[in-house]
Amino acid sequence: MTPKKIEGILAAVPTPLTADGKALDLENIKRQTERYIKGGIHGIVTTGTTGEFPALSVEEQKQVIKAYINAAEGRITVVSGIGCTSTEMAIEMVQFAENSGADAVMVVPPYYDPLAWKELYQFYEDVCGSINIPLIYYNLPHATGVKLDANQLRELGKIKNFDYLKDTSGNAKELTDLLTNPVEGLTAFCGWDTLTFFALAGGAEAIVWGVASIVPRECVDLWDAFQAKDLDKARRLWKFLWEVSDFMEQGSYPVGIKTGHEIICESVGPVRKPNLPLSEEAYAKITTILAKRVYK
Repeated sequence: MTPKKIEGILAAVPTPLTADGKALDLENIKRQTERYIKGGIHGIVTTGTTGEFPALSVEEQKQVIKAYINAAEGRITVVSGIGCTSTEMAIEMVQFAENSGADAVMVVPPYYDPLAWKELYQFYEDVCGSINIPLIYYNLPHATGVKLDANQLRELGKIKNFDYLKDTSGNAKELTDLLTNPVEGLTAFCGWDTLTFFALAGGAEAIVWGVASIVPRECVDLWDAFQAKDLDKARRLWKFLWEVSDFMEQGSYPVGIKTGHEIICESVGPVRKPNLPLSEEAYAKITTILAKRVYK
């Protein structure tokens, strides 16, 4: 079966927790997924940075992945985020995601001890070779220590099933290179919030965006404006989304996203320590920003 094309606004989604933060709130996953779909988004990405994957046990990650897939019921694209420090565990997780019905997996390079180029290439060959669904490379150099240029990323794109790239490097030059000079077999997405407008103007076929889990309809409106080539409208819509995106990049991303859900009365529970809640000043600021949203 030919995999579906991944495109549009992909909401990076949080992991709902109970009020004490000790357990998963799987029922809330169903409710939030319905809200995201009603908001018109084209897909979701689970268990990534927004989903606090480092704070989840392996079993919890599997439960969250499965719960989002089941809640989506095939109506939107579901990408499962995977972050492992060993090839064996990465293969276990991507195979679990595929067998659970994920449309694709997003795999961050092994972190803590950055891999050399040869090791990195072998890692992705092994992981991609273990599945039959597309893999999205999660380019997150400030967290992984793995810094690749556009040509190295294109080289990785030669690996079977290594089909997409979520660029969260913040390096506009390298992203421009990938968007302006695309190669067969590798499609670049933007995953750096404040570069969203820039990336869409440059032809990005998808945005992986935590902000879309808070204000999905506003994010989809921006996408639609670009598809209609209405740049003036896109600029107007971007003004609000820039404010939200800029705020989210100034602190812990999961904290900002979960706070945003709370403010719009769609709580997904607290973050797990060592992350801490926003300061009163920051909470007041994001409350003021979100009050400007169109759909309430």
